[in-house]
Amino acid sequence: MAAAIGTNNDCVVEVAGESDFSIHNIPFGVFRRLDAMDDGTQNRCATRIGDFVVDLRQLFEDGFFNDAGFDASCFQESTLNSFMGLGREAWTECRNMLQNLLATNPNNVNLDNVLLPQDEVEMQMPARIGDYTDFYSGIHHATNVGTMFRGKENALKENWPHMPVGYHGRASSIVVSGTPITRPMGQTRNGPVGTAPVFEACTKMDFELELAFFYGGEGNAMGTRIPIDEAEDHIFGVVLMNDWSARDIQKWEYVPLGPFNGKNYATTVSPWIVTMDALNNFRYDLPTQNAKDVTPLPYLQGSRLTNYDLNLSVAIHPENGQEEQLSTVHGGESLYWTFSQQLCHHTSTGCPFKPGDLCGTGTISGPESRTEGSMLEISRGGKNPLTLKDGSTRAYLNDGDTLILRGYCQNENGAKIGFGECRGCVTPAV
Repeated sequence: MAAAIGTNNDCVVEVAGESDFSIHNIPFGVFRRLDAMDDGTQNRCATRIGDFVVDLRQLFEDGFFNDAGFDASCFQESTLNSFMGLGREAWTECRNMLQNLLATNPNNVNLDNVLLPQDEVEMQMPARIGDYTDFYSGIHHATNVGTMFRGKENALKENWPHMPVGYHGRASSIVVSGTPITRPMGQTRNGPVGTAPVFEACTKMDFELELAFFYGGEGNAMGTRIPIDEAEDHIFGVVLMNDWSARDIQKWEYVPLGPFNGKNYATTVSPWIVTMDALNNFRYDLPTQNAKDVTPLPYLQGSRLTNYDLNLSVAIHPENGQEEQLSTVHGGESLYWTFSQQLCHHTSTGCPFKPGDLCGTGTISGPESRTEGSMLEISRGGKNPLTLKDGSTRAYLNDGDTLILRGYCQNENGAKIGFGECRGCVTPAV
């Protein structure tokens, strides 16, 4: 059983009250020491408490997991994939053991042996991502963009209220927070119909505020489906995600098959995976799913569907400038399709999943100004550029701009969990 914990400060390690990584969180990630070889062999599984990384490999070697009901030798590996594959009972037991250790340390474990200051390590990709899919589950984003391109009456496409639509992305270009993002080159057409396209650097580079979940547990065999009420048990945890977008490349290429080079050059994820056990303390009533008076088909209806009381934000830090907030949005009110519905629909054809596969929600936006999750919406397609504090304007992103996504949950007692940062700096095209 997990320890009875009241506030962020109920912990044997000092944790600042505003920390994303309180005793209520216990996320999972992968790190390497800054003085270690950068060849992947020194990557180690971890959790985090306050400003400290907790070395799970060292805990295993010290015998902490000897009486665990799961095979903790997975923490000797350089990614979390094997741990993800163990399933929900193992995830919950491990989190409870770590929460007890860090709350009261009942067995007097030598924590000096396993705690590392965050500023002495470098975070790595937490998993090998075999496959990656990005959905389009934010109703306000879909409405905002649809209104811009098709008018208010036809903002949502006919299929949108019936299913979580999405596209298959490129797993090889998913990178961890802090990785520089090179402005892509691509084929675009900026003139009227009939104008010849050109190959040039993207001029309409954008961000997208998203969440993404990692798949866990036993993979489903090809040809089998994951039922809606079992889907939640296959969601290991959630990260922040920025699905960078080259809007000019995307506009020219997307008909008839959708996103391709306008999306495949980079996607950034935050390094700490917040578990569903942590998020379930912040469940949020699912908004009524009746867009366009459509009720989802029975296979997408379930007894465990929920959203989460998530506070999300986007900030920009211009080169040689000051950081300022671009937008804030409430995730629970803005996501129409749930994680479980996304996974259930994805496997409805018999598509197989494996531990470490990643699914993004699509852009999360609100309905009002400064609640948008992309520059496309903030600047209304570039027609209304945003003026920053330094006097410069942005229709889209400039070289040298750093985008920072943040997110957290907090209850009425002050208990808080968060994701840390998901950041990336735009560098010039090659």
